[in-house]
Amino acid sequence: MRFPIRRTGWIPVTLTASLALLVSGVPAADARPEQAPAPAAITETAAAQAKRPPNIVLVLTDDLEPSLLRFMPRVRAMQARGANFTNYTVSDSLCCPSRASILTGQYPHTSGIYTNTEPDGGYGKFKRLGLEQQTFAVSMQRAGYQTSFMGKYMNGYDPLAGNGQVGSNVPPGWTDWHVGGNGYRNFNYTLNENGREVRYGKKRADYLTDVLARKSGRFIRSSAAAGQPFALEVSTFSPHGPFTPAPRDAKAYPGLKAPRGPAFNEANLRDKPAWLRGRPKLTKAQIAQIDKNYRKRAQSVRSIDALIGTIRRTLKATGQLDNTYIVFTSDNGFHMGEHRLPTGKQTAFATDIEVPLVVNGPGVGHRSIGQLAQNVDLAPTFADLGGAATLRTADGRSLAPLLRGRTPANWRQAALVEHRGPNIDPGDPDRPGPRGANPPTYNALTTRSITYVEYVDGSREYYNNRTDPHQLKNAYASLSRTRRAALKHTLAELVSCHGTADCQVR
Repeated sequence: MRFPIRRTGWIPVTLTASLALLVSGVPAADARPEQAPAPAAITETAAAQAKRPPNIVLVLTDDLEPSLLRFMPRVRAMQARGANFTNYTVSDSLCCPSRASILTGQYPHTSGIYTNTEPDGGYGKFKRLGLEQQTFAVSMQRAGYQTSFMGKYMNGYDPLAGNGQVGSNVPPGWTDWHVGGNGYRNFNYTLNENGREVRYGKKRADYLTDVLARKSGRFIRSSAAAGQPFALEVSTFSPHGPFTPAPRDAKAYPGLKAPRGPAFNEANLRDKPAWLRGRPKLTKAQIAQIDKNYRKRAQSVRSIDALIGTIRRTLKATGQLDNTYIVFTSDNGFHMGEHRLPTGKQTAFATDIEVPLVVNGPGVGHRSIGQLAQNVDLAPTFADLGGAATLRTADGRSLAPLLRGRTPANWRQAALVEHRGPNIDPGDPDRPGPRGANPPTYNALTTRSITYVEYVDGSREYYNNRTDPHQLKNAYASLSRTRRAALKHTLAELVSCHGTADCQVR
């Protein structure tokens, strides 16, 4: 099995020329239907393609839990042909901290991004701390890559802060930029398009996920025509609430209900931590609302699946498919009725921290990868695959060896989850729901077999995920004093770690 070899002597087209190519001739509202490219004009020969590094496309969804994959046939096809990570977790089951980890490879305790808003997080703090200079985009752009970001960036980013000049309010490292601040409804939003503020309305063609699909196709065609490798992150606002599907999908799956696993409206919470223990059982009205929301979420991911189809077709038409890594994942999971919790996230339960990670690309055969992987690993992986400079501030490590079918002897045996709560900003779309619906501050570790959580109020949780995969029985009270001490020590090591080597607790 062969992977692309790093090349350091490749000379890119100048950044100025590249940016001019990308922003010229783009219509103000980008509402034109996608048109097929002319393959003969822009398709590379195999020999030419072999001389340049691989492309990378990251499709990042918002609040997508694994059960929604059954409504995404193209993602299931990606699983069938490529690598499917079965123990992939996020560093925090909340949007902004997770996105900071994806961009920089840093845990929240390294980045300082714990919540969606200042003073503990948000775009303002991310920028103020200089973290925009520490992303995989900066490293890859320096290595000669065209880089593009489309969709949702960081909570608190304001697309209206541009001044109309090319590049204004565009973070360093990004050649091409089409980003919104509040696109959750997928209509009536504004994008910063390389410094220009472009408003979209409520026409069918304005549906945000479809707009991102068209823009993705244009960026791929432009980069292929320029003969440059590219790294593209497409970050959808779906299926985040208010769970708006594309108009064409609004009647799909009539009668669909949320999954009713053993943890749904859990019968007994007496062993749960203090913040959760007293929650009443869900009412019929709450369950009906959960089912309605789940149906809308299933409808909304259909457009994401279509976006992936557009990307694959464009890559194939431009001769780039065989030289492109396509990565699909989410910033966090989502619970819908489990443990008596209504719709939401932020907990250390598997529903919230475990998300899909699927990779297709050069030399990546079909395999299920069970080693522990985290969102802090994505940035180091992209830099590694692209032959870019190592991210010195990253806590994660490259997944490339696992994609090659090899597991390093010192691979991590425990993954870290950090959460600071509750986030009480009333303008935050992820603000707490009913009292007790979101947990207090906690740190947690998860392995391939257990989950251990320490809350700031002294509560503890321990689940044997092999015998209790739905996390119904908190077994902490049955642990020996020695076992408790070992878990506490391992978690303390992770919470204080910095750097790839230091964070690989074994």
